[in-house]
Amino acid sequence: MSTMVRVSMRALVTCLVLVFVSLSRQAVAQDPPPPIPWVVVDLHGSIPKFPSDDPVLAKSRDLESVAELPGAGIGAQVGLHLYPLHTRIVTVGLGGELAIGRSRQTPATGATVAGVAPFPAVDERMTSISPQLSLNFGNGSGWSYLSAGLGATTWSIQPEGVVEYLANSDRLKTLNYGGGARWFIKPHLAFSFDVRFYAINPGFAHDGVPTPRTTLLIIGAGISVK
Repeated sequence: MSTMVRVSMRALVTCLVLVFVSLSRQAVAQDPPPPIPWVVVDLHGSIPKFPSDDPVLAKSRDLESVAELPGAGIGAQVGLHLYPLHTRIVTVGLGGELAIGRSRQTPATGATVAGVAPFPAVDERMTSISPQLSLNFGNGSGWSYLSAGLGATTWSIQPEGVVEYLANSDRLKTLNYGGGARWFIKPHLAFSFDVRFYAINPGFAHDGVPTPRTTLLIIGAGISVK
């Protein structure tokens, strides 16, 4: 795992600790608590866990070994959510999310794969956009949620110095599902986190080997604004 990814993971853990500390201070919250607001915007840094042990995925980009797959990276999530239906038990939300991620494998000088070919640098990127439906539990001071959406993902894995693969521009149908929470420590500002799975359909076949069906895990944390 690269130094950048380790730093990002430490930052994520720190953010989650701050979230729980802020939650413990909400004993002085309004009575009765405010309802979940009508509109919320999420801005998250994230850690996408790209596959690093899938030989079919490596073969779909002419990689000689899974060792060339970059693995976990860094990214961001931006979401806009509306809450038009409030009940005593659950609030139904409608919205959308844009998720992006990147990871890069840069080999040491002279590194080889199976002792034969030079080990090229490999750049991996993903962009996923999707509407979402959510079920929210709590109130305007803090709430948890479960959500899901069906959208599309562009997933690029590109070795350095190689002509761009057609598979990298394929739009792959994607089901995303997960959950998270938001805690407002100021009237319009919250700490928030999200844990989400992206079930990506198989894609374009390069030399007879398609991008395989894959499920990516993305963990994000940051702020929410209402």
